[in-house]
Amino acid sequence: MVFTMKKMIIIGVVLAVLAIAGLLFFHSNPAPKLPPDHPRIADGVAVKDVTFFSAALQRQMPYRVVLPEKLVPGQKLPVVYLLHGGNGSFHDWSNCSDVSRYAAQGLILVMPEGAFSYYQNAALKPEDKYEDYLTHDLIADVEARFPAASGRENRAIMGISMGGYAAVKLAMTQPDLFAFAGALSPAIEAPERRFNLLQVGQWWRLRTIFGPWGSRTRQNADLFVLVQSANPARTPYLYLTAGEGEPLLKPNRIFAALLKDRGFAFEFHTKLGGHDWGEWDAQIPGCFESLMRHLHPNQ
Repeated sequence: MVFTMKKMIIIGVVLAVLAIAGLLFFHSNPAPKLPPDHPRIADGVAVKDVTFFSAALQRQMPYRVVLPEKLVPGQKLPVVYLLHGGNGSFHDWSNCSDVSRYAAQGLILVMPEGAFSYYQNAALKPEDKYEDYLTHDLIADVEARFPAASGRENRAIMGISMGGYAAVKLAMTQPDLFAFAGALSPAIEAPERRFNLLQVGQWWRLRTIFGPWGSRTRQNADLFVLVQSANPARTPYLYLTAGEGEPLLKPNRIFAALLKDRGFAFEFHTKLGGHDWGEWDAQIPGCFESLMRHLHPNQ
């Protein structure tokens, strides 16, 4: 019994040390330095970088916009919000893919900065209101600054990995914002991830965002819970993809089966590849083809 108690104490101390290490990592580790910015820009489009004050976050936030180079006076265009993945930045979509070419088809592409936030209002860090920043501040600034059409029917959201999770979550919890939600390799099961000795920093950050394991805030963020209560008739059209060689394929297959069982309007596709921009860039054309059918942008 004494030996067992000693082992339990040692394990408790080790877990406490790891938790403290995760806390120190989360709060003191500087933001990663952005790689060189070399956007892949198609013919006929223009790129504009904007910094604006977010009331929700109480600080200046950047975003990138790609839009048609030639604009018709008075014309309003549909907007697609493109969310980057964890440990990424608002440069990723333009630097790592050929998505800019779709702006030439009459769309405004908006690429916001989301840090490692899952674009959620953090449960244990009240000042990090990333969902409010995205759904209130950013949309308002875009529609005031650019020839962006307002209303659900003129907005779409698309994300990779962390951003894909957010796109699906917003589609289910705020269905009046977007007509279409695309999720490429979405981190669909992020709120269900448990403690991992090999990923203490990430575990702590997820705990800060979603709350402690078993908490109400974590349940409210769990897509496998939300899919049971969301209204299929109101939820935007969903387009999900996953690489056939990535660990997120299985949970995405399970989630797609739940969507089918509940009658959601959606499609799910896989391609060869893993959890990287090679696979995501290959999925973008199909996603935008579906998106264009649901937004009907002006040509």
